Amino acid sequence: MSPSDSMPKPGHQIIDSAHVQLPEPVVTILGCRSATPGRKHKLNAYAFQQDAIVTFKGYQYAAYWSNAGPEDGDILYLCVARRLLRPRSDMPVLSNENQVSKETAYEWEVLDLRDYKQTVDDGHNTISLGICPGDGTIHLAFDHHCDILRYRYSKRDVATQPRTVSWRSDIFLATLDYLPGIPSTHKPLRDVTYPRFGFLGENMFFSHRDGKAGLGNDHLYTYNGKSGRYEYIGPYLTGVLSNPYVNGMTSRDGVLYVTWVYRGFVEYPGWDDPLDTKHKQQAGPNGAENNHNICYAYSDTDGYVWKNGCGQVIADLRDPAKLPTDVQGNERTIKNDCSGITVFDVPKGKGLMNQEAQAVDQEGGVHVLNRDMMNEGGTYLWKHYYRSPNGTWTQRALQVITKGSKRGQLAISKTGDLYAILPDSITKSMRILKATKASEFADYREVWKGDGLGGEPLVDSARLEYDNVLSVFARNDPANPTEQAAESQAIAILDFELPM
Repeated sequence: MSPSDSMPKPGHQIIDSAHVQLPEPVVTILGCRSATPGRKHKLNAYAFQQDAIVTFKGYQYAAYWSNAGPEDGDILYLCVARRLLRPRSDMPVLSNENQVSKETAYEWEVLDLRDYKQTVDDGHNTISLGICPGDGTIHLAFDHHCDILRYRYSKRDVATQPRTVSWRSDIFLATLDYLPGIPSTHKPLRDVTYPRFGFLGENMFFSHRDGKAGLGNDHLYTYNGKSGRYEYIGPYLTGVLSNPYVNGMTSRDGVLYVTWVYRGFVEYPGWDDPLDTKHKQQAGPNGAENNHNICYAYSDTDGYVWKNGCGQVIADLRDPAKLPTDVQGNERTIKNDCSGITVFDVPKGKGLMNQEAQAVDQEGGVHVLNRDMMNEGGTYLWKHYYRSPNGTWTQRALQVITKGSKRGQLAISKTGDLYAILPDSITKSMRILKATKASEFADYREVWKGDGLGGEPLVDSARLEYDNVLSVFARNDPANPTEQAAESQAIAILDFELPM
């Protein structure tokens, strides 16, 4: 079960014109292209958004910040868009109501929810979107960096019966500072950062961090599609003089998988003052240089009981009073010193990033994209860390990272192949590498490169399962300086038809 290393030379991936390249994507633009000159930060396309784009029952949904143009100044509004997906170009078009013509394939319906104004210039304050399969509700959590919860959700059946629903703003309820079923006095929801949603069978999970950089915990909730209410599972990850930064939480075949890194905490003047805001300004000593270790755990009980990679129970979040005596003494949360959670020892100062990417394949293999400088020459490398279904961890270098490059993303195709989407902030470009399941994810090849793209790419994992189309959510960032001046929060959706 011990991790093993495979360290090819930096940039070892093959660029092979004979290898099957991806076709050029169909690109659609969402959001206003006018500038927001008073803002330093763009609030769309960050790696920690789970999710900004997701497919359910043949419709695709996206959430982003935008405005109507110069008349709105620097104020942004929450936008939610949907579209009926067209059939793949290599599939026969059937003349029935479940098909959409090529002419209407990429038309988005957009809701501009103008009853909430976003004014804080902070790159953390993104939007996350979730869908509950059981009741068809759409959920949104938005505008957080150590803030009280901001949350709204739709009426029932909006996503389960989309053809019968008019896409209007009144399908969403007003913004709430609590979750239905959770008391408004619930303390963790007074201090929210990095909200995440995800499918959980017919239900849905929700998680978030509390605290501040280097000093916080991750909390887990489930939303029940029958009752329409949330249940608090508990602080499944607890930072001890640190905070866990989650690469992603993935549910597949009844198992929840999570990987994370820790950021150690460094005290600074005023850190324990309740009114301190230095951490929100990203000031002080608690930056990414304190990230360390790659960790892993899973739950086959919807997040109540967590195990390490050896299958040993490391945390039991169930009510001890309702448990047999022999398990009442189990740890109630995953702490830094839990046995078997660290799968790669990466010291502080070695370039490890927080919240890069995670994906889980159809066989239960766990894939993590991150970066470090652990090679002999100290070169900064993107790496693919992989846990095979038999429990063996390996790591392989993908390519040298351009200074200042944003976080990348991983995707698993319907056929089980791995795709890594890697941005280059300097050249405003993005490339896609492919590693095949047949090679045990070792034959990385560049299969596409495009320009005029910014931000941190996000993917629609659910759409890959639906029709094997890779939808990439990124920022539209033209290389032409004249065009660039007119761009702001606009989103580019790139649709690649992957080989079936």
